[in-house]
Amino acid sequence: MTKQLMGPETIAPRIAQAFVDLVLSSSAELDRVEPQRDKDQVIYGILHGQFTRGEQVMEQAQRLGLDLTPPRAVILINASEFIYADPSTLSCQQSKEAQQRSQYITDSIVSFFHLPNDTICADLGNGEFVVLKASDTRNMGSWAMHDGPPPVESATSSWTNLEAVKRAGNALLSRLRRDTGAPMSVGIGRYHPGVLGLSRSYQDAQVALRLGRQFSGQNQVYCLDGLGIAAFACVADEQTKVELATHLLSPLDNEPDLLDTLDTFFRLSCAASATAKQLSIHRNTLSYRLEKVASLTGLDPRCFDEAVQIRLALLLRGLEPS
Repeated sequence: MTKQLMGPETIAPRIAQAFVDLVLSSSAELDRVEPQRDKDQVIYGILHGQFTRGEQVMEQAQRLGLDLTPPRAVILINASEFIYADPSTLSCQQSKEAQQRSQYITDSIVSFFHLPNDTICADLGNGEFVVLKASDTRNMGSWAMHDGPPPVESATSSWTNLEAVKRAGNALLSRLRRDTGAPMSVGIGRYHPGVLGLSRSYQDAQVALRLGRQFSGQNQVYCLDGLGIAAFACVADEQTKVELATHLLSPLDNEPDLLDTLDTFFRLSCAASATAKQLSIHRNTLSYRLEKVASLTGLDPRCFDEAVQIRLALLLRGLEPS
């Protein structure tokens, strides 16, 4: 028998409904993906300095419904080993599986921070994701509750609330590792004033993440002030190093005796007896002062690596403009 090629055919209602559902779901997915891509592109441009005026940035942000008015710091996530679990997907054109994994990371971040209230998330490509976290105390919620006394820096300082942002980064890293089971790392950038300051915060996070991964491996949160000697040795920007030095020594700003003790201690090659004699103090008094330095700054001048950091910070702080 010959199969009839022409003429009306009846489509089963079940198949027709499945086709309609597929079209509607595809349309909904497109409606969701396209605005996200626009947002990703704008945030990528902001972070990479493609805008030269704050007005340009705010116009683009307003168009996409992004609130960039609160002070924001960058949380940078490297999830490349999850996104590109299959090495064959490492190409300019992501495979469908890599795209699905990228969307999964974005969804996990959105769920963790309960977006879009005070956080903006974007996929930067190549397995990197960024969170622009509102970093003022009001928006840091529970992460800012355990900071203790106010920091020495002023409210507009790049280092203000940084500990709270680090805690948020650590909690996010734990959540992403639990959701994916893959190794990841996070870099934290300082807050920098103005919407164009987001680019500098991103640079901070990039450097911290790169150096941290090179020296200490995966599955950690990295920030400039926690890199130790590596920050002073490997950060290229002199102003960043001066600002870091000033931050590390800021707890000693009102402790002239401690600063004088450190200067003498290092000038005499960390010799305790010679330092005590030069300062006309008892060795127990010297030990008390060095212990107080360690307590205030978190850096012990009697430990080699930490002594080097303090010494470099003292030298670099001298380069800060009055």
